[in-house]
Amino acid sequence: MNVKNILYWARGGRYLKRWLIITILIIIAALGVWFWTTHKTAKEGTKSNQTESVKKETTIKSKLRIVATGDMIAHDSINANAKKPDGSYDYLSLMDQMKPFFDKSDVNFCNQATPAGGESFGISGYPVFNAPIEFARGIEAVGCNVINIGTNHSNDKGQSLIDASVTVWDNRPKVLAVAGENRNHAEKDKIRYFTKNSVKFAFLSYVTYTNKPVTNGYGVSMYDSEFARQQISQAKQNSDFVIVSMRWGTEYSTEVNTQQDRIAQQLADYGADVVFGHGTHTLQPVKKLTGKNGQQTIVWFSLGNFLNSQIEIESLISGFAIMDIDISTKKIIDIEFMPVYQHYEWTATQKAANNLLSRTNFEMVPLDKAAILLAKSQNNTTVEDQLRRINSILSKYTQVPLITSEQF
Repeated sequence: MNVKNILYWARGGRYLKRWLIITILIIIAALGVWFWTTHKTAKEGTKSNQTESVKKETTIKSKLRIVATGDMIAHDSINANAKKPDGSYDYLSLMDQMKPFFDKSDVNFCNQATPAGGESFGISGYPVFNAPIEFARGIEAVGCNVINIGTNHSNDKGQSLIDASVTVWDNRPKVLAVAGENRNHAEKDKIRYFTKNSVKFAFLSYVTYTNKPVTNGYGVSMYDSEFARQQISQAKQNSDFVIVSMRWGTEYSTEVNTQQDRIAQQLADYGADVVFGHGTHTLQPVKKLTGKNGQQTIVWFSLGNFLNSQIEIESLISGFAIMDIDISTKKIIDIEFMPVYQHYEWTATQKAANNLLSRTNFEMVPLDKAAILLAKSQNNTTVEDQLRRINSILSKYTQVPLITSEQF
């Protein structure tokens, strides 16, 4: 190779090296731009997600929702419609349309109005009740997590059934508290506490009467003013919010009687934050009471029925009592009510013959979606008529806004 060729290849090598260096620099610059852009986008995305997460967390933690419903009664026809071909029972199927509303709430009060001790005690409806254990499981499955089991029917079959009914609720992981029936004196004296969204609750239950008298002094938590005063006073010292369940009132009356008024004021004076009443099988008014120390107490005198098969339309229309609690102040800031209709079907002939076990197609729906079902029933009423009636009852003393299922 001559000198000319050597110089040519040397110059080419330099050009190649130069282009190689330039190419590498371009690649490095491109990678830098890509990394910076990707990192910035990811960082902004993370920041955005964190902001949304904080916003969501703040929204969740700013308030807590309590809902409360009325009597769940294991009537013979309820049991019959819950029974499956294999002999087991499915009560959730009778009220599964209510589950989304329980799921949207935090503290879900429900009232198991009749014992559920299982087959060994004999399955029976009115007037001496005992339901399958699946009745309790259905109440749990629909979303109830604070359960009252103390009612006038608690002692229908004696203390052994009470023991079984309490045991059914032992160690249920999604249940916050159960009260009203007791296996011994210690359980009667015990205050049930639970915490939800940083709010500590106390739950107490009292009954003013039982169909079969309780003679052992502990099976059912009977109302006694001094006992209630002591328990509520202790509960106030150890919690932020006290819930009291009361079995009281005149059956099938929408009016508050003198005993209810007297006890309600006592409970307000003792320091209860909210009282959930039941036992009349009908809705009754709501009152805001002021206790002797300035305590503000919301009293739902009766939440009526929930799952049931009674005949009167007044017992088939109930709903969700709704209360929002400000977590920072531990005070109720809003109350509302979403009406619910308990539906079943039978013919006019079957109704005239009082053929109760002929009823089928049990389901519970929000009242605002019940027009077609009401027309198929034998109730001779409309959604509008029932809304007017509910409003006149609930808001007799305190304004309680009625909401639809879409507004829940």
